[in-house]
Amino acid sequence: MGILAIISDLHVDINGLEGASLQRLRDFLFEQGVTHLHLAGDTANTHQKTLQTVAFFQEKIATTFHWGNHEMIDLTGEAEIEDFSAESFLNFRTIALSQETLLLGVNGWYDYGYSDLQNEREIRRLKDLFWYDRQIIRSASDPQISEAINQRLAQTLKQLPRDKRIILATHFVPKKEFIIHHEGEHQRWNQLNAFLGSQSFGNVIDQFPQVTDVVFGHTHRRFASQQIEKTWYHCRPLGYYYEWQLTRDFVFEHHLVEKYRPTKLRTILRKNQTAFMQQKERFLLDEFQRSLTFIPY
Repeated sequence: MGILAIISDLHVDINGLEGASLQRLRDFLFEQGVTHLHLAGDTANTHQKTLQTVAFFQEKIATTFHWGNHEMIDLTGEAEIEDFSAESFLNFRTIALSQETLLLGVNGWYDYGYSDLQNEREIRRLKDLFWYDRQIIRSASDPQISEAINQRLAQTLKQLPRDKRIILATHFVPKKEFIIHHEGEHQRWNQLNAFLGSQSFGNVIDQFPQVTDVVFGHTHRRFASQQIEKTWYHCRPLGYYYEWQLTRDFVFEHHLVEKYRPTKLRTILRKNQTAFMQQKERFLLDEFQRSLTFIPY
């Protein structure tokens, strides 16, 4: 019997998770008896920083990873994105956690299907204006890349033994149940949902009941685990420091805001940096715990 832990969206550089912070997470995982850790994308803004983070955890716990969109910025070509050469990189590759259980990693991608917009050219224009991924150079359009990934997922799952339990880790959203539809001042996000994932990816999973669990992130929103068809879906990304529960508590307890708008908090937190760092030190482990998915195997 072992314990798999999966966490996504660590964003170690943006969140200032250096040294002691990651040490606390690693020690906690070790104390919980975790036998395998998987980092499910957006570990850092560069692939080198991600590799350093993986190596840090590997000093005490077997650790694997795949990319999110943030690491892809400084990768060159589809070969590095989809078939990066590292033993611990899982993209359409499995690792045996036990005789009965396989961990399958898949980067994933998006096909614009979650957007309120239908015009692909308009969606692409929005991406070029607003979305971080505009810097990523890929070999085809986003819907074409996504379709190729979905087809490869189906072929990969067909080739895996039917008598094995499969835990699938990905980065992007595979089910519409985890897409938020906004109203009022945040309606623009209904268009930007285009870049969150692919329902077709989830439809492939529905065909393979041996996939018992799917863990993903990217949303920067945490959801209760939910069973869809015969598969459990888990989404609890760590996200950016200004989105954390400890940050929400801090700004309200210190009467720094009347309304919680995460993207507006960075200046406020810089002005109150000493007090905020004390809050972060005190409650960071709690934030980590909210963002971890544990799966016994």
